[in-house]
Amino acid sequence: MSKGKLAKFADMAANPLVIECPYNTLQDDLPPSGGMRGGWRSFFHNDNPIVLELGCGRGEYTVGLARRYPDKNFIGVDIKGARMWTGAQDALNNGMKNVGFLRTHIEFIDRFFAPDEVSEIWLTFSDPQMKKATKRLTSTYFLERYRRFLTDGGLIHLKTDSNFLYTYTEEMLKVNGIVPEYATRDLYAMLENDEGKEARSIQTYYEQMWRDRDIPIKYLRFRLAHNGELQEPDVEIPLDEYRSYGRNKRSGSDTGK
Repeated sequence: MSKGKLAKFADMAANPLVIECPYNTLQDDLPPSGGMRGGWRSFFHNDNPIVLELGCGRGEYTVGLARRYPDKNFIGVDIKGARMWTGAQDALNNGMKNVGFLRTHIEFIDRFFAPDEVSEIWLTFSDPQMKKATKRLTSTYFLERYRRFLTDGGLIHLKTDSNFLYTYTEEMLKVNGIVPEYATRDLYAMLENDEGKEARSIQTYYEQMWRDRDIPIKYLRFRLAHNGELQEPDVEIPLDEYRSYGRNKRSGSDTGK
């Protein structure tokens, strides 16, 4: 491990805006939440709505949202602490009070939040996981977990470069009778005064690189109700053909489910 990474891990351990609960912690008999389940409003010292960014990477989107919406609290979630360090240090250095970071595996996200504790979720450029549906952050596997802590009818935002993930999510909503509030396959082709303006207001480093490659950015927003059994779509979806910063088709076929 490089000295740079070691220094970043030390910074993360000392940063009061960061809660760290990696996999090995979750195997203990201790409370599997870092003591935070149901206690995030105490962490922020207010009762403002809580918004999560799952798979936050460098945390720039989490921090950007927090700057634009000071009346909401934002938590970036990821397992890679060396990446998350960028946003965590930015928030700390600028004295931001409505930002937090949780370093853990997203598969265990429901262990960290109490029922109705979260009002919105952002999924920004998640790995499309074209080989296995249960790993996709918009799969019913994850939606059932989100229901355990998201308010009834809470918002979920998907912002992605992946045509596969966007199409899969559209089909998942369709089979479950969920009508998206907003959906576009080319976010930046829309008028500046439309409802997608919020999603355009912040661009991550990688988002700009995808745009430079003329890959359209897709955006979809929907509400998740607590009631109703969720079903997976049974459709074949064309796989993304391009390599996306370490991601590829990882399959010999041209389609996936």
